[in-house]
Amino acid sequence: MSGNKVFLVVLVLVSTAVYVLAREEKTVGVSLHGVNHTDETFSFYLRDPENPEMISGGSGLIDPYGASGITCCAVLPREWHPGLKLKIHTTHYLEKQSEGTIPEIKEVVEAEVPQYVDGKPGEIWVLRKADGKVEVVSSDYQPDHPNWPGAIKGWPVPSIEYRRERWELHRKLTAHEVKIFTEALEELETSPLTQTREDWESTKSHSPYRLSGFSGPDDPLYIAERKMRYAEALESSKRDLQNIMEAKP
Repeated sequence: MSGNKVFLVVLVLVSTAVYVLAREEKTVGVSLHGVNHTDETFSFYLRDPENPEMISGGSGLIDPYGASGITCCAVLPREWHPGLKLKIHTTHYLEKQSEGTIPEIKEVVEAEVPQYVDGKPGEIWVLRKADGKVEVVSSDYQPDHPNWPGAIKGWPVPSIEYRRERWELHRKLTAHEVKIFTEALEELETSPLTQTREDWESTKSHSPYRLSGFSGPDDPLYIAERKMRYAEALESSKRDLQNIMEAKP
């Protein structure tokens, strides 16, 4: 996925050329959007039909159940005709493997462009549907607009499985915070200098102004201040964890 940034730079460089080509009498350049109705990250790009060697536009990575911003560009004929298609190069990413790699699945899809809304070419929406199939819609309306012409109405809705997976990750992170602050408070009670010396050195490196008014890590005022901060953080983490538990999907 490191090539994603390079790809975005290429899109910026070619966008001007695409619009120059689109000035021709019979074509027009339109913006692109990507919408992802799956639990897999994906990206796409299109090749210019007038110059297949040139990428006309595409997206960066689109998160599961997410959408891209507006990107450049697709070239469409000003007049729609039956059989009008766009060749879309897609990549979707599977779960990370045990060795740390993320498998990429690349496909080339010829998607038919439906009849233009209001008789004019609209922005192109590349939709990855829940079954993994890709289709396009030409529309200046967004998916949640009443005049949206696509078969899938509205923005992506995460599946219950995906929501529970994200919930569990959030729960684990917050529970770990509770554990860290609990252990830090316990250590401040049993061997305060061990904890405060670590805190002092870390703060000295990153935020030395926070040490103003304290003589050192063994300063009773500093130890008291650390206890107060950890106690506040622990209570805050406990409240967050309680809220998370109550919001379980």
